[in-house]
Amino acid sequence: MATPGTPEAPFDPSQPPAIEGFSPSIYRETESFKEKFIRKTRENPMVPIGCLGTATALTYGLYCFHRGQSHRSQLMMRTRIVAQGFTIAAILMGLAASAMRSRQ
Repeated sequence: MATPGTPEAPFDPSQPPAIEGFSPSIYRETESFKEKFIRKTRENPMVPIGCLGTATALTYGLYCFHRGQSHRSQLMMRTRIVAQGFTIAAILMGLAASAMRSRQ
């Protein structure tokens, strides 16, 4: 609370400061989850494929474990590790590609 004759605070602490010419996002409009998911999938489609493969191998491996098929369960857990590695590689390649695009 400012008393009469004293200057107000230069900014409201409950709001981020307004910096001229700075936008925290390159996108002017806010995106919904669905719009962002579609945009990110178009930018790097291998990541969702790797995630889906990982989830599928995990689910089927747990199902086989529950049914007592230990050999197949172990195979699916190894498959899950490969799918996770694929996903990590896809993320890293996407990051490298976006870094190369930003240099140009």
